[in-house]
Amino acid sequence: MNAAIPTHEWHFQYPRHPRSVGRARSALLAEAHAWRVPDDIAETAVLLLSELMTNACQHARVPPGRDIAARALLRDHTLRVEVSDAGNTFPRPRRTPASPDDERGRGLALVAALADAWDSHPRAHGIGKTVWFELKLLPVV
Repeated sequence: MNAAIPTHEWHFQYPRHPRSVGRARSALLAEAHAWRVPDDIAETAVLLLSELMTNACQHARVPPGRDIAARALLRDHTLRVEVSDAGNTFPRPRRTPASPDDERGRGLALVAALADAWDSHPRAHGIGKTVWFELKLLPVV
């Protein structure tokens, strides 16, 4: 029988500013360690959170003062991470791969390659969107 993993949740609001990416990374890493998420999963989650936060900071064309919400939920051997912003443009993967000289354009490709699942949806209150990914944890036997 598999040991049950308790449900944990982490949620923070960050200003739409490049410094928020590093702050979110540090906060998620600390939380993942407290939840005893395996190091490789935690590092992948932090990397992918960084990509989603960067996209939200760069592409969410919203008025100053609108925050970016970051949330993580550990439940049923799955770590789900969400980033929400007030922008209405949904992410779309590039149609062609980024060239070696491109400085941008790899974020969603990384998310698609490393996450077990990912997608986006409108926020419940009708303003903006949430982009999420999930990483599976191996159940303890």
